[in-house]
Amino acid sequence: MKKFYITCAIPYVNSVPHVGHALEFVQGDTIARYHRLLGQETLLLCGGDENALKNVQAAEKANIPVQQFIDENNIKFFELTKQLGCQFDVWQKGSDTDHHFKASQKLWELCDKAGDIYKKSYEGLYCVGCETFYTKDELNENGECFEHLGKKLINVSEENYFFHLKKYQNKILEKISSGELSIIPEKRKNEVIAFLERGLEDISISRSNERARNWGVPVPNDPTQRMYVWFDALNIYQSGVGFGWDEEMYKKWWPADAHVVGKGITRFHAVYWPAFLLSAGLPLPKKIFVHEYFTVNGQKMSKTLGNVIDPVQLIEKYGADPLRYYFLAKFSPFNDGDFSEEEFKKVYNADLANGLGNLISRVAKLAENLTFPSNPTIKFISEINMSDKKTSTLYVQAFEQGRFDDVLKIVWGDIRVVDQYINDKQPWALHGTERETMLRVAVDAIRYISILLQPFMPNTAEKILEQFKGPIINVQPPLFPRLI
Repeated sequence: MKKFYITCAIPYVNSVPHVGHALEFVQGDTIARYHRLLGQETLLLCGGDENALKNVQAAEKANIPVQQFIDENNIKFFELTKQLGCQFDVWQKGSDTDHHFKASQKLWELCDKAGDIYKKSYEGLYCVGCETFYTKDELNENGECFEHLGKKLINVSEENYFFHLKKYQNKILEKISSGELSIIPEKRKNEVIAFLERGLEDISISRSNERARNWGVPVPNDPTQRMYVWFDALNIYQSGVGFGWDEEMYKKWWPADAHVVGKGITRFHAVYWPAFLLSAGLPLPKKIFVHEYFTVNGQKMSKTLGNVIDPVQLIEKYGADPLRYYFLAKFSPFNDGDFSEEEFKKVYNADLANGLGNLISRVAKLAENLTFPSNPTIKFISEINMSDKKTSTLYVQAFEQGRFDDVLKIVWGDIRVVDQYINDKQPWALHGTERETMLRVAVDAIRYISILLQPFMPNTAEKILEQFKGPIINVQPPLFPRLI
């Protein structure tokens, strides 16, 4: 059986999750469910980026021991994935000394053996939010990084370890340009290529125990240093599938087939991470899927700006599947989009209550006194202008390109086709065999639509399949009661 290994970016656990985290969890889960639908053995991984300095600072501010602080916040992120209906197979903690520490120290030792790690003194501008150094020409006119507006960088001067990044500039450029390491969308690929062509500088991959507050993965053979967060955080993608502690598991799953990441961390995944792996002699991931952000009034959602939206409250009010639909259907993954609860409610009523939900209730009511053969192999019904080849091909093409919004346009187009078919045939005016034949066509179409919905709205798809599996179809309460 073909395998498919996909990861979501590892969130910092210095605070509770916001709706932007929910978006990425849902995107990753949707891709994983799609590959499970194709019959592939699939593994979806995420976890907690627990070794960042910002986590330590947040714990100190809260006056809570660091381990307790990150454990409590980590649980909130994992619980959110379950509330969203996501199925993560591995949730790897960065503070896991048994697996992650061993894996990260092994990666360090492999890079060191390749001659790519050296120690030197350094002074530079450091963004705690990004956990990285920036040069002045990479900042805005106020001396701020573009990811964390309003937060001044700090000047850091210390002796630490560096990685020979520029050594791998041409190799990475070659692999991205050839498509061996695929980056979608194209605009993000072009940005990475432009960044590489400007030339790379070696990067810091450790920090002193003093600045790290004695927190993080210890550097092998140097008790005075801890690994810089990106070196160990990116390695969660390997440590979670056995690297350094279960070779059989690692060989089964690595390399990753896809990393799902936000645009703000493209450089780390498309440049730094491949360089570490090339140095260590390990296979590169196959694809990096880069998505944009939710915005509020045109601004990136962030704790710093105070415009964070709590996804848990939204789930409790409206349910997980309606939110999943809104995330995936009404926002292109490749453009920023303003999140609005008012707009969500309009979409809910128009597409879910009046669209899908109304169709399900309508056909169930018309078919409730009839008997339908249970058919596990759903046929695509050409009689109502839904061609198996045409729709499935468009569906697959859009999905493979990450265009979730376009996939759902295709599915909702089929929903409208079935609605129109019912209007045209007027089953309420038909009798006997003619009525049964017409309704069997509609029931089979709904069964098929429910399969197409499985990656996007898993709970809804399961309810529809259960209701329409036959032989008896029972009327159920509306899937999506209208919002007032």
